[in-house]
Amino acid sequence: MRHRLTLRIGPASFRIGSAWRAPIDQLARLYAAYPQAGDAIADFTVRLQPTSLARRWIRPSIFITGDHGLADAAPMSLAHGLLAAEMGMNLQMALGWRRHLLLHASSVEKDGRVLVMTGESGSGKSTLAALLGERGWRFMGDEFALLDLDSGAILPFPRLVSLKNRAIDVVADAVGDARMGPLLRATAKGDIRHMMPRGDAVARMDEGGMPRLLLFPRFGHAADVRAVGQGEIFMRLTQASTNYVALGESGFAALTRFVQAVPARAIDFPSGDAAFAMVDRLWEEMA
Repeated sequence: MRHRLTLRIGPASFRIGSAWRAPIDQLARLYAAYPQAGDAIADFTVRLQPTSLARRWIRPSIFITGDHGLADAAPMSLAHGLLAAEMGMNLQMALGWRRHLLLHASSVEKDGRVLVMTGESGSGKSTLAALLGERGWRFMGDEFALLDLDSGAILPFPRLVSLKNRAIDVVADAVGDARMGPLLRATAKGDIRHMMPRGDAVARMDEGGMPRLLLFPRFGHAADVRAVGQGEIFMRLTQASTNYVALGESGFAALTRFVQAVPARAIDFPSGDAAFAMVDRLWEEMA
């Protein structure tokens, strides 16, 4: 690839190459504070290449490839090149990472202990994690929480936070425009804009913490808190993991210890302020 960038996010490193300059320039700006490794050997390679020779110049169309890929993935417009690069990195982790149990979850840390939040797309976990990162918590990750197979610690993976639709303005108002990426309109998931985590999230991205609380958040409903049984927790987390089956016995043992040790609650919330109050109260109760 003519244009390329190698960077590290938490324990994983990525070499991203592109037939076009624009996506790499956008990545370089948004990841400027992250360690960049030049031509060092990376854990994963991501390639943004044209679907055909003509499509490099005429109505440019991106196909995401790399060490791992999906043959039937739909091509993307060059206008969404930043999103394609982010999706490419996430795809490599989801299909190729074996050092930790991957949970599709957001996580934040306070006083050395970690709050993990998981749920379906649109549940509000990414927005809640981003906003908690502006309210005295350390942001640790949006797309994946990395569960150490031996110690049970959660390791950071503080990539850019992908915000969708109504969440964009809410978070932009809280963090300011300087930490926001370009607005990507009319993607397959609606409008998307990426947020750069605070400097402490990047500076401390080698520091993990032990999980203290697991939440299953759900935005847009009257405030409510419910206990969740261990059987349901285990089932939902296996469904939220991309490498649980591949890890075999070690993944089963790590997830079993997590479920047995970490209390869990399902929370419904109608607004950010309601969610903050619920999180603060539950965090104090788990002390």
